[in-house]
Amino acid sequence: MTDAPSARQPMRILIGCDTFAPDLNGAASFSKRLSVGLARRGHEVHVMAPAQPRATGTFAEVHDGQTLTVHRIHSWRWPPHPWFRFMLPFTAKAHATKVVDSIHPDVVHFQSHFVIGFGLAPVSKARGIRLVGTNHTMPENLVQHATIVPKPALDWLTRAQWRSARRIFGMADAITSPTEKSGEYFVRMTGLRDVIAISNGIDTSVYTPDFSRQPDNRIVYVGRLDEEKHIDELIQAAARIDPQLDVQVDIIGGGEMKQKLRDLAASLGVSDRIHFLGKLSDEDLRATLRRGTVFAMPSRAELQCIAAMEAMATALPVVGANAMALPHLVHEGENGHLYEPGDIDGFAAALTDVLTADPERLKGMKEASLEVVTHHAMSHTLDVFEALYRGEPVTEPVIEPESASAAEQQRQGRRRGAVAQPVRARDS
Repeated sequence: MTDAPSARQPMRILIGCDTFAPDLNGAASFSKRLSVGLARRGHEVHVMAPAQPRATGTFAEVHDGQTLTVHRIHSWRWPPHPWFRFMLPFTAKAHATKVVDSIHPDVVHFQSHFVIGFGLAPVSKARGIRLVGTNHTMPENLVQHATIVPKPALDWLTRAQWRSARRIFGMADAITSPTEKSGEYFVRMTGLRDVIAISNGIDTSVYTPDFSRQPDNRIVYVGRLDEEKHIDELIQAAARIDPQLDVQVDIIGGGEMKQKLRDLAASLGVSDRIHFLGKLSDEDLRATLRRGTVFAMPSRAELQCIAAMEAMATALPVVGANAMALPHLVHEGENGHLYEPGDIDGFAAALTDVLTADPERLKGMKEASLEVVTHHAMSHTLDVFEALYRGEPVTEPVIEPESASAAEQQRQGRRRGAVAQPVRARDS
């Protein structure tokens, strides 16, 4: 049993990330907002993250007006990926030892098992430091970037990563996941239990809801331009919408699929309607969302989808794939629609329904989006994590393995050597 930091006292918190600002993705955004929010509440926040090129060392970095101590560890770029940098696994423990022993944190919170958790979890456990782990990743998405590896090897690598996740997260005093759906998937794949569903949260105060009807029929997408996001489905759907609606699509973000997506738009004859805006500043992002009529998210691998939450905080209806976390955010017929992944005609029809909604129905969808996102306020997320850091009870949903899922895991384990038996995180 680990001693928790005393309640009501400012804590020294170490946040371990495999991706952090200036990276633009859900896990990096959450880690930055969490760190900044904790610092604003008076805690001493340290971040351990991969270094950008030629920027190794410990720095006082200002993020959203708050100064954080960021320990930038020497990293390498993963060649198949346009921006992802990683610490070397066999040096992770040594780096974690150096950082932990230099700052003596009250609590360590790692955001993924590979690579940061691989170092921080055993080091923190050995020193009796309270340990919290949050899963933002799906190994299936990570390994797809190893394009030169044969598929059987990729399948083996995926299973190996889930086994590694079980081992690393199993050391934690508390395990969290952004949604119940993502938590259920994590439990099913690792056999771990007592996983707490805690929203990543967003600061809704920085977004300006707009309930008016915009002059353009504009669809907005925000996120990486990577294969698992299935942005090709959005472009295909846009091409099938009635040309008289003069639909414009704003695609915000960068990634390896950008040229292929441009080529697809050209082949479908809609290049003039598909606008690749690249990475935008926070201010420009919010302005682009305000100009939108509907937000589209075709990804089926969202563990929560912060981008959709940002759009909803701007009072945009959402049309998204009926997969993973999106059904938690998109309530069919209320604040938008869900379509079955791969159903391009269904996607186009759902978008058309929002684009052609009369002002009263559109306003109702906008109000419903805003109502849903109010339950994901960052202030509540900070309250919950502060309680977890101190070892206090929380009231968020706890995910347990279902007996049927456990039995299926046992069958799979016998067939392919996968981990099967449910275990608890370390007693807190």
